[in-house]
Amino acid sequence: MEIILKQDIKGLGEKDDVVTVKPGFGRNYLIPQGFAALATSSAKKVLAENLKQAAFKQDKIKKDAEGVAERLAEVKLSIGAKAGESGKIFGAVNTIQIAEALKAQGFDVDRRRITFETEPKFVGEYVANLNLHKEVKVQVPFEVIAE
Repeated sequence: MEIILKQDIKGLGEKDDVVTVKPGFGRNYLIPQGFAALATSSAKKVLAENLKQAAFKQDKIKKDAEGVAERLAEVKLSIGAKAGESGKIFGAVNTIQIAEALKAQGFDVDRRRITFETEPKFVGEYVANLNLHKEVKVQVPFEVIAE
């Protein structure tokens, strides 16, 4: 029995895969639970069209992310923070501050896509990692300065 998986199933396949299973497993478990659909000829055609459209959308998103990454490669940020005599910051610089500094320069990056190699707790230079796409990552240097 051929079925089309609607989600990833460990040991069987990933979403949108067409797999062959025993009839009882497909009819009594996968299809009623909503994990799969019967792979008729019309369902296969719909799946092929959906995959084609999804690939086109993902390609466009990736190209947009690569364009933003090229422009971000030349950006250097300065983040102001209150610091003590020894250069230790009161608190820490967080991803929200980096996102706001990028937005001020014309880049709209979600703060949840920003990570740090080392947590910025002192005045100095650091690197922020931006995950623009699962295949497009860029590092943006920034400097923490005392206000």
